[in-house]
Amino acid sequence: MKSKNAAYKKRLLSTWEETYKKGQLTFYMFLALRERPRYVGEIREFIIKITKGVIAPEEQSLYRALRKYYDLEMVGYTLAEGNRGPERKTYHLTKLGQDILAEFIERNISILYSSELHALITKPPKHRYGTDS
Repeated sequence: MKSKNAAYKKRLLSTWEETYKKGQLTFYMFLALRERPRYVGEIREFIIKITKGVIAPEEQSLYRALRKYYDLEMVGYTLAEGNRGPERKTYHLTKLGQDILAEFIERNISILYSSELHALITKPPKHRYGTDS
């Protein structure tokens, strides 16, 4: 029964992590562009490095997201000559994108540094339900 339980827990955690990662893509993409303009491959490398490989988006996912935020005027791009082939787009955050990212960080990320949340994360649970472990 324990191995079945362990497999079930692993599946639940994986599902939760996939949902979490999808929700984080824009944040990390915008952080990459806040640092400096980048082309898609550089954005991907930045995200992999900063998340220690936990989030490794496909370039196609990044292109879709960048297109969406370009249409919303939060991301812009310039065309530059490619090394071998067609021109490449180098993406950057627009002023609107920078403002939205700053407000998002203030409203959603800064709370992660609160002492109350730190205490909740680091202390053991008060209650233990059930007998499975």
